[in-house]
Amino acid sequence: MTKANKVLFITQEITPYVSESEMSLVGRNLPQAIQEKGREIRTFMPKWGNINERRNQLHEVIRLSGMNLIIDDTDHPLIIKVASIQSARMQVYFIDNDDYFQNRLQAMDENGEEYEDNDARAIFYARGVLETVKKLRWCPDIIHCHGWMTALAPLYIKKAYKDEPSFRDAKVVFSLYEDDFKQPFHADFPNKLLLKGITKKDIAGLKEPIDYASLCKLAADFSDGIIQQSKHVDEEVMNYARESGKPVLEYQSPENFTEACNDFYDKVWETK
Repeated sequence: MTKANKVLFITQEITPYVSESEMSLVGRNLPQAIQEKGREIRTFMPKWGNINERRNQLHEVIRLSGMNLIIDDTDHPLIIKVASIQSARMQVYFIDNDDYFQNRLQAMDENGEEYEDNDARAIFYARGVLETVKKLRWCPDIIHCHGWMTALAPLYIKKAYKDEPSFRDAKVVFSLYEDDFKQPFHADFPNKLLLKGITKKDIAGLKEPIDYASLCKLAADFSDGIIQQSKHVDEEVMNYARESGKPVLEYQSPENFTEACNDFYDKVWETK
């Protein structure tokens, strides 16, 4: 085993908490498989409003909750919940907030309309995960981000949190899925991203319209490796990743993926 033995999964969907999809099945099965290969894992997802807390036995972790994250000059309380998938011997941490997640569905409302503040929700989720990992005093070697809702985590890890002991030596992997969004983010989105350590130059590539492709390119810019997770993804983003010179794992069939991904972690870890 190489030194990369701790893997943090920042995931958009995990079944059985949300309905089965390509992403939620990967979110459920990959961490278990990686854990069974001898690596230590932590797994996070948003506490979407359609998750039944009682049925899934979620409970709040008081010692981790209570912080406020400031987004667009407004305080938003960070609430951390946890549940276990017993059959996988796997804990899942949930990032929750009354405004962004508690009474809302996933990316779209019950009428199929994308939420206007999905950009702020993505910011809150990424920062909420990183603040929680800091509080856990856990130092992942590989951080694997799944889905566009996690696309800001690479930027924050490499810039705003780069000197934090939990993230100083971590390598970041971003998985690109077919899942996307249609409504461009607000024009002031780049300003909302700014934190100590992040400059306007870092996010200069975010030009209007700030769409799915530009968000995923930003994730690629600050990742150490990129995975084509779905068979059909945005080719513009995949070509951008290939041209970056960073390690890229091309699409793998589901039966081969765990082994290929496990090897890819070591490949990314060993790159300078």
